[in-house]
Amino acid sequence: MRLTQGAFSFLPDLTDEQIAKQIQYCIDKGWAVNIEFTDDPHPRNTYWEMWGMPMFDVKDAAGILFELNECRKAHAGHNYIRVSAFDSTHTWESLRLSFITDRPAEEPGFSLERQEVDGRAIRYTTRSYAAQRPEGARY
Repeated sequence: MRLTQGAFSFLPDLTDEQIAKQIQYCIDKGWAVNIEFTDDPHPRNTYWEMWGMPMFDVKDAAGILFELNECRKAHAGHNYIRVSAFDSTHTWESLRLSFITDRPAEEPGFSLERQEVDGRAIRYTTRSYAAQRPEGARY
Protein backbone atom coordinates (compact mmCIF):
# COMPACT_ATOMS: atom_id res chain seq x y z
CA MET A 1 0.00 0.00 0.00
CA ARG A 2 1.21 3.50 -0.78
CA LEU A 3 -0.11 6.41 1.23
CA THR A 4 -1.61 9.07 -1.02
CA GLN A 5 -1.86 12.47 0.64
CA GLY A 6 -1.13 15.87 -0.80
CA ALA A 7 0.09 16.80 -4.24
CA PHE A 8 2.13 14.35 -6.32
CA SER A 9 1.12 11.40 -4.10
CA PHE A 10 0.18 9.21 -7.05
CA LEU A 11 3.53 9.82 -8.73
CA PRO A 12 6.84 8.10 -7.95
CA ASP A 13 8.83 9.76 -5.16
CA LEU A 14 10.29 13.11 -6.17
CA THR A 15 14.04 13.46 -6.49
CA ASP A 16 15.84 16.15 -4.48
CA GLU A 17 16.15 18.21 -7.66
CA GLN A 18 12.40 18.03 -8.24
CA ILE A 19 11.73 18.87 -4.59
CA ALA A 20 14.04 21.89 -4.87
CA LYS A 21 12.13 23.13 -7.92
CA GLN A 22 8.80 22.83 -6.10
CA ILE A 23 10.21 24.64 -3.06
CA GLN A 24 11.66 27.43 -5.23
CA TYR A 25 8.27 27.81 -6.92
CA CYS A 26 6.68 28.30 -3.48
CA ILE A 27 9.35 30.80 -2.45
CA ASP A 28 8.90 32.74 -5.70
CA LYS A 29 5.18 32.98 -4.94
CA GLY A 30 5.96 34.41 -1.49
CA TRP A 31 4.66 31.42 0.44
CA ALA A 32 6.19 30.35 3.76
CA VAL A 33 7.60 26.82 3.56
CA ASN A 34 7.74 24.41 6.48
CA ILE A 35 8.76 20.80 7.05
CA GLU A 36 6.66 18.35 9.07
CA PHE A 37 6.97 14.70 10.07
CA THR A 38 4.84 11.98 11.67
CA ASP A 39 4.68 8.26 12.28
CA ASP A 40 0.85 8.30 12.23
CA PRO A 41 -0.23 9.38 8.73
CA HIS A 42 -3.96 8.85 9.29
CA PRO A 43 -5.88 11.03 6.80
CA ARG A 44 -7.52 12.96 9.64
CA ASN A 45 -4.23 13.54 11.43
CA THR A 46 -3.62 17.00 10.02
CA TYR A 47 -1.32 18.10 12.83
CA TRP A 48 2.10 16.64 12.09
CA GLU A 49 5.18 17.56 14.15
CA MET A 50 6.94 20.63 12.78
CA TRP A 51 10.65 20.56 12.04
CA GLY A 52 11.61 24.00 13.28
CA MET A 53 9.57 27.06 12.51
CA PRO A 54 8.02 27.96 9.14
CA MET A 55 10.66 29.55 6.93
CA PHE A 56 9.12 32.92 6.04
CA ASP A 57 12.35 34.67 5.18
CA VAL A 58 14.26 32.01 3.22
CA LYS A 59 14.75 33.11 -0.40
CA ASP A 60 16.62 30.09 -1.76
CA ALA A 61 15.46 26.46 -1.90
CA ALA A 62 18.93 25.31 -0.75
CA GLY A 63 18.23 26.56 2.78
CA ILE A 64 15.03 24.57 3.02
CA LEU A 65 16.67 21.51 1.46
CA PHE A 66 19.35 21.74 4.16
CA GLU A 67 16.63 21.58 6.83
CA LEU A 68 14.87 18.76 4.98
CA ASN A 69 18.11 16.75 4.98
CA GLU A 70 18.58 17.40 8.71
CA CYS A 71 15.04 16.13 9.33
CA ARG A 72 15.81 13.07 7.21
CA LYS A 73 18.91 12.34 9.31
CA ALA A 74 16.92 12.58 12.54
CA HIS A 75 14.01 10.46 11.31
CA ALA A 76 15.58 8.24 8.65
CA GLY A 77 13.20 5.51 7.57
CA HIS A 78 10.93 5.93 10.58
CA ASN A 79 8.55 8.69 9.60
CA TYR A 80 6.70 10.38 6.84
CA ILE A 81 8.11 13.80 5.99
CA ARG A 82 6.24 16.45 4.06
CA VAL A 83 6.85 19.96 2.80
CA SER A 84 4.01 22.46 3.06
CA ALA A 85 3.69 25.98 1.67
CA PHE A 86 1.49 28.54 3.42
CA ASP A 87 0.09 31.58 1.65
CA SER A 88 -0.50 34.42 4.12
CA THR A 89 -2.21 36.64 1.53
CA HIS A 90 -5.28 38.38 2.94
CA THR A 91 -8.44 36.35 2.18
CA TRP A 92 -6.41 33.24 1.35
CA GLU A 93 -4.44 32.47 4.55
CA SER A 94 -4.15 28.75 3.97
CA LEU A 95 -1.93 26.03 2.55
CA ARG A 96 -1.31 26.28 -1.17
CA LEU A 97 0.82 23.17 -1.57
CA SER A 98 1.69 20.12 0.50
CA PHE A 99 3.54 16.99 -0.58
CA ILE A 100 5.26 14.00 0.99
CA THR A 101 9.01 13.89 0.38
CA ASP A 102 9.96 10.80 2.43
CA ARG A 103 8.15 7.71 3.63
CA PRO A 104 9.07 4.48 5.44
CA ALA A 105 10.25 1.58 3.28
CA GLU A 106 7.24 -0.44 4.41
CA GLU A 107 3.82 1.18 4.63
CA PRO A 108 1.49 -1.17 6.51
CA GLY A 109 -1.73 0.55 5.43
CA PHE A 110 -5.12 0.91 7.08
CA SER A 111 -7.97 -1.32 8.18
CA LEU A 112 -11.62 -0.46 7.76
CA GLU A 113 -13.82 -1.36 10.72
CA ARG A 114 -17.57 -1.65 10.22
CA GLN A 115 -20.01 -1.09 13.07
CA GLU A 116 -23.77 -1.52 12.90
CA VAL A 117 -25.66 1.02 15.02
CA ASP A 118 -29.27 2.08 15.67
CA GLY A 119 -31.70 2.17 12.81
CA ARG A 120 -29.69 -0.16 10.58
CA ALA A 121 -27.11 2.55 10.11
CA ILE A 122 -23.52 1.57 9.53
CA ARG A 123 -20.47 3.47 10.71
CA TYR A 124 -16.99 3.00 9.34
CA THR A 125 -13.71 3.75 11.07
CA THR A 126 -10.28 3.80 9.46
CA ARG A 127 -7.36 2.68 11.62
CA SER A 128 -3.69 2.63 10.74
CA TYR A 129 -1.98 -0.71 11.25
CA ALA A 130 1.15 1.20 12.26
CA ALA A 131 -0.71 2.96 15.11
CA GLN A 132 -1.27 -0.40 16.81
CA ARG A 133 2.39 -0.24 17.88
CA PRO A 134 3.70 2.35 20.34
CA GLU A 135 4.96 5.71 19.10
CA GLY A 136 8.59 5.48 18.05
CA ALA A 137 8.31 1.75 17.22
CA ARG A 138 5.89 1.93 14.32
CA TYR A 139 8.39 1.59 11.46
